[in-house]
Amino acid sequence: MDSFLKITVMRNKIFCCGMLLLSACTLQTQDANSPIHVEADVNKHFEKIGEIPVPDGYSRVEVKKESFGEWLRMINLKKDNRVFLYNGSLKSNQSAQFAVLDMPVGNRDLQQCADAVMRLNAEYLLSINDLNAICFHATDGTLLSFTEWRKGKRYKLAGNKLVPFFVNNQLSKLRSDFENYLETVFTYAGTTSLSRELISVNNVSDIEPGYVFIKPGFPGHAMIVVDVAENKKGEKLFMLAQSYMPAQDIHLVKNPANEDGNPWYRTGDVIATPEWTFTSGQLKKKQ
Repeated sequence: MDSFLKITVMRNKIFCCGMLLLSACTLQTQDANSPIHVEADVNKHFEKIGEIPVPDGYSRVEVKKESFGEWLRMINLKKDNRVFLYNGSLKSNQSAQFAVLDMPVGNRDLQQCADAVMRLNAEYLLSINDLNAICFHATDGTLLSFTEWRKGKRYKLAGNKLVPFFVNNQLSKLRSDFENYLETVFTYAGTTSLSRELISVNNVSDIEPGYVFIKPGFPGHAMIVVDVAENKKGEKLFMLAQSYMPAQDIHLVKNPANEDGNPWYRTGDVIATPEWTFTSGQLKKKQ
């Protein structure tokens, strides 16, 4: 074979390999964003997140007893599927939600995206009476502890820094103290501070309930993974919940790719939700 023919054959091989790789990448991308169909009726009311049916061939991943993942599956869902704002008015976009979580939103414009993630984490810790673990960092780095709050520790903003002071606090009902504490957290914490508290997940296929997709900044956004299912091939599906701006009911979001409106998402490089798009590199978990 002469040199010219060798070069021609080599070029053809390179071209074919390139086309095969391109095709494989294209197929992978199409697969990650392809619709997911659930055989069961998804248009009825489900009482809990864990009752939402999974697609055929999938089953929910195992979670530890009394873990955050187990608790997330047990969250009650409201019968009223409309999303309300903190002031009692309806959210203008009523097409994003699959179901609404039965969780407080408060009466101030505070519990937005990262706040909803912190709310769910704090509610879980409250439910297992692990009060000492209920703490979050403010954007300036100040640690906001629930147990310290109940002892009378309060904060005021001086420039860009929170300065603590103490009041003669009389312990109120646990729920009242909890809600007042969270208002302080929601005032001074956000996507930037929450992102610092989390660590990156290197492979989106390792996704588990309780993980968070988060983009810090102004604007930023955060959504929490509330459930995960897996098939025998190890392929995973997941559901996401969010609050948004203005402060509003926490809700499960639909997957826009699914014709039946079910909330299951595939793992992939891009996670396109009704009101925000994340990349797989923005997945994080608690340290």
